[in-house]
Amino acid sequence: MAAPTTTRDPWLDNAKMALVTLVVVGHSWTLLPQTTLDNQLYDFLYAWHVPAFVFVTGYLSKRFSYTSTRMWQLFRTVVVPYLVFECAMALFRVYVGGEELEDLFADPHWPMWYLSALFFWRLMTPVFRPMWGGVVVAVGLSLVGGVYLGNTLDLARVFGLLPFFVLGLKARPEHLEPLRSSTAKVAAVVCLAGILVLAHWTDDLAATEWLYYRSRYEEMDAGDLEAVVIRLVVLAIGFVGAMAFLALVPRAGGWFTRMGVYTLVVYLFHGFVVKGVGYTGFPAWAVEHAHLALVLTSVGAVLLALLLAWHPVGSRLQDAVDPFGYAERHTRHAVAATAAATKDEPEGPRMPSTGIGP
Repeated sequence: MAAPTTTRDPWLDNAKMALVTLVVVGHSWTLLPQTTLDNQLYDFLYAWHVPAFVFVTGYLSKRFSYTSTRMWQLFRTVVVPYLVFECAMALFRVYVGGEELEDLFADPHWPMWYLSALFFWRLMTPVFRPMWGGVVVAVGLSLVGGVYLGNTLDLARVFGLLPFFVLGLKARPEHLEPLRSSTAKVAAVVCLAGILVLAHWTDDLAATEWLYYRSRYEEMDAGDLEAVVIRLVVLAIGFVGAMAFLALVPRAGGWFTRMGVYTLVVYLFHGFVVKGVGYTGFPAWAVEHAHLALVLTSVGAVLLALLLAWHPVGSRLQDAVDPFGYAERHTRHAVAATAAATKDEPEGPRMPSTGIGP
């Protein structure tokens, strides 16, 4: 019998690609002036798209275990890219942008925090996967973490967003099946519209900083009880928004789906472009042309994500993201080519043995 083949779920690749595109859009919006509309759209996006990304990450992390193979994959695909791109981004920001950075590696810079968080979440996977009541424990850690944790290795975000990772870890296909219904799609549109309206009053109700899950409660000018309530509300909104987004993600495959294999490439490389644009005169121009800048920036961000995930580009940039994988692939190809050449080489006439040597 033929060995069973495994196929990628197009829904997950669609979700991953859509979410990483929204990451690029969100980061590009930092180039815009803080108009009322820009701030509302920014707060709307950050209320749910990072929680959705973390949920999908958890859903795809179920197989992680403390085996040598999985630990090597964790080192190769998370630790190595973090070290490489933390250095590369720091050099770019210092020598191109003239910025001053501190605490390299200990305090992940800009988008690098997600790799730091992913490293810790993957290590927690074998603990939370079988844990009864794991989601409740994760919520408790998120609430308590806001009291004690700070920027070191972005542990505040690691534990602040942990409930979404554990929810994804615990979710099974049958749990997500109701999201396929037409009713769920209508409800999703209503929920996202409600979050968009609510985002207009973000600064009156709390502050945008709460959506980052990175600051201690004491830094937010809120008492512990008030802070816990705000964190719970933010978690609830993030969950509702994430589920609404997933309900609207197409289930069919296509060209967009195939780009989902290069989400890490998009994530790691887009920052150089966004930062590079920020070092030009674009932010000043955007102040004078706020509405046009919003449109151009949003469209440009989407096109950038699609370009980086386009196979001819993404497949080459992937070598920088996974240098060990690149070396392993080329070693295998070299060995295979050598073996094939040796096999095809015609044998010469046998010489009589002299009895000397092997």
